[in-house]
Amino acid sequence: MDGSPHPSAERCYYSAVATFYVQNFGCRATQADGAALERQFEERGLERAADASRAEIVVLNTCTVTASADQDARAAIRRVYRENPGARIVVTGCYAQRAPEELAALPGVAQVVGNSHKHQLVELVLPMTITPSPQRDPVSGSNNFVALDSLMLGRRPTTDDRRPIHVSDIFAHTELLAAPVFDAANQRTRPNLKVQDGCDNRCSFCVIPFVRGQNRSLPLGRILGEVETLVLAGFREVVISGINLGRWGRDLDGSDQLSAVSSQLSEASDSLAFDEDANIHRSGRRPTTDDRRPLFEDLVRAILERTSLEKLRISSVEPMDWSDELISIVAGSPRIAKHAHVPMQSGSDAVLRRMHRKYRPWHYREKIEKIRAAMPDAAIGADVMVGFPGETDAEFEETRRTVDELPFTYLHVFTYSARPGTPAAAMAKQVPVRVARDRNRILRELAAEKKQRFMESFVGRRVQAITLGHDNTEEDFTEALTDHYLSLQLPARMEPNRWVSAHVTRAQEGKLFGEVEPAPIAASSTPSLTSELAFAP
Repeated sequence: MDGSPHPSAERCYYSAVATFYVQNFGCRATQADGAALERQFEERGLERAADASRAEIVVLNTCTVTASADQDARAAIRRVYRENPGARIVVTGCYAQRAPEELAALPGVAQVVGNSHKHQLVELVLPMTITPSPQRDPVSGSNNFVALDSLMLGRRPTTDDRRPIHVSDIFAHTELLAAPVFDAANQRTRPNLKVQDGCDNRCSFCVIPFVRGQNRSLPLGRILGEVETLVLAGFREVVISGINLGRWGRDLDGSDQLSAVSSQLSEASDSLAFDEDANIHRSGRRPTTDDRRPLFEDLVRAILERTSLEKLRISSVEPMDWSDELISIVAGSPRIAKHAHVPMQSGSDAVLRRMHRKYRPWHYREKIEKIRAAMPDAAIGADVMVGFPGETDAEFEETRRTVDELPFTYLHVFTYSARPGTPAAAMAKQVPVRVARDRNRILRELAAEKKQRFMESFVGRRVQAITLGHDNTEEDFTEALTDHYLSLQLPARMEPNRWVSAHVTRAQEGKLFGEVEPAPIAASSTPSLTSELAFAP
């Protein structure tokens, strides 16, 4: 023994180590950003606090998609300041990018860091002198920890200590934060990996391009590395997501991407199940090289062919990005969850035009019908907005009729919320709140009926699901998620992150109920992949 600490000792903490807490608001992309920030804090030796009231540094990672989201963020800032007045409160995210001065003026806020500088947040928050601290952890002997006194915590920063607002032109921003986000608290199952950020569309109601910036893609080699790392850590299902996921790759150089992947595959041929010639996959197909920019279909195919992931789930993809090729890939692979989320927003052509959406109702209908024809049992969901400026009773009826006629299995229904600076906010004929809420209720009730019928179609059938774990009560049941995006309750206590086969006995209260079948099942047709039922002892 040379006396040096084991690598795990680098993460050994004690009560004198500075703590942080990241609270995320909004979409999966924001949660992924928050996970990346947590990783950066931990790499610098800080310890994650159990909650905001116990942390020296509190980062509020905000959303601004609606006025309600803004209100939630402001309420959270006030609550943290009231419950933990000595904390350094840092506000970041989309709201911070859109209205930094508004947030900086709130009591307790020490710094505002927009999305333009979010990748630098940890360096902006932590003093330069503590990366890492020269002090030694007396427990582990590690130098990689941050002591409380080095943070100047417990007093308000002065103007000499800080520049409180760090925001610049988001469209000049090229960084992309990415770290896996896990679906269930403390269960660490079904990680969600953000592979794309930003949006080049200009929907008239949406502020996201102005707070997230232009389309940016995580390089293919980086994605494959992240996915395979998750696989080696034992995860069986991974969800890929983004702000405009179907646009992945449009900003990347095709030849560079293929060259990077070829190099990575050569270095990791054993773990990625390649033959001795690292450029030949078991399928016998060599990677091709061309100059076109990669498409989302290329990413999906690469994950299937170049990683040993058992199940891939694709999050929201815009309708015009559901190409025939993508539908064929998803339908044809048992390693991809049969689930398509396709934002619709409205079934009225006039409303879609005012929204500046890039498709017409008949285009959307054609895509959904193709998906259903290719995957008869797939979960098909959509985002629908009601109360858009000028939406008449007749236009809403077009949307209601479209929802009724198409084979949706669930909906996310939103009531329009005016966002400052967007074209829709200045449109005439804003729909009264009472009318918009009533339309929201009508669609939610219709969606609930369609979901119930979809769930009932599985009664008496065998389904595959991944366990999400169980709560700490004494009741013996486990929650799981089926391939078709349905919650399944099983009468047994089982460990999370395991494939199970179950016989569905009934559908009620928004979920399936079933009995575990004894035979193990495989999540894919890949011979090397096995899965087993894993009951807690």
